[in-house]
Amino acid sequence: MRRVFASFDLLAVHHARNLLAAEGIDTLLKNEILSSGAGELPPADCQIELWVTDERDAPRAESLLRDGAASHTAAGAPWQCGACGEHLEPQFTQCWRCGGARAA
Repeated sequence: MRRVFASFDLLAVHHARNLLAAEGIDTLLKNEILSSGAGELPPADCQIELWVTDERDAPRAESLLRDGAASHTAAGAPWQCGACGEHLEPQFTQCWRCGGARAA
């Protein structure tokens, strides 16, 4: 196992975990609950840590976390819902307003 990311921000760590999971990289969280002890415990010991379970995945995981935000945006053109006419971004497969599905 190898640590690839750490933060005091729980949402940032879970977002990183989701990015890696989408790429098929198995991860483990450490110190998720311990982070609430910051102030009573040394801050450096309380960061939430994201570890890859297979160390061979670590270089790819680090690269994805470093460069992945820009390269993992949805491809394609915005679309318009056929049911209600709402304009939507390409990453959405369903209309937020009426629930209509994007036409293939």
